[in-house]
Amino acid sequence: MKIQTTRDDHRIAWFTALAITIHIIESALPSPLPGIKPGLANVVTIAVLILFGWRMAVWVNLLRVLTASLLIGTFLSPTFILSLSGALASTFILIVLSQLPGKGCGPIGYSVAAAISHIIAQFWVAYWLFVQHDGLFYLLPLLVTASLVFGIVSGVIVTIMLRKLPDYMD
Repeated sequence: MKIQTTRDDHRIAWFTALAITIHIIESALPSPLPGIKPGLANVVTIAVLILFGWRMAVWVNLLRVLTASLLIGTFLSPTFILSLSGALASTFILIVLSQLPGKGCGPIGYSVAAAISHIIAQFWVAYWLFVQHDGLFYLLPLLVTASLVFGIVSGVIVTIMLRKLPDYMD
């Protein structure tokens, strides 16, 4: 018996593979501080959200986190729990923002909102599950600032990428 797949299934698989590749490469890069990574795999999620809608973006984002954790060897570890919490929070925010009237927030708005919600969710999960120490709150401004900067960078990348696609501007 052959499983029937749709064009959307193929898109989800392709974009997820791209996001997983970026995620794995990024996980191998050194981090100046724990919890600070550029989050460039989210470029794929934001582009998919804008081009194909929130349902496909949800699949790409969540499949990326699950599959990358299996490939990297962090599945069900604290790293996975933090990554999943951030992905769930950012996905929720993207769904809400994509329902706004008009064209939503645009690439930079989506990216910044997703990055900030991602880091705040990770922070609270880290605090409640792993490090219940008030000193952790001293890191929060730095983490939010880094997510703002990386969110802007990712949003600019998505904007440039989408401008290269002829259908996006029509």
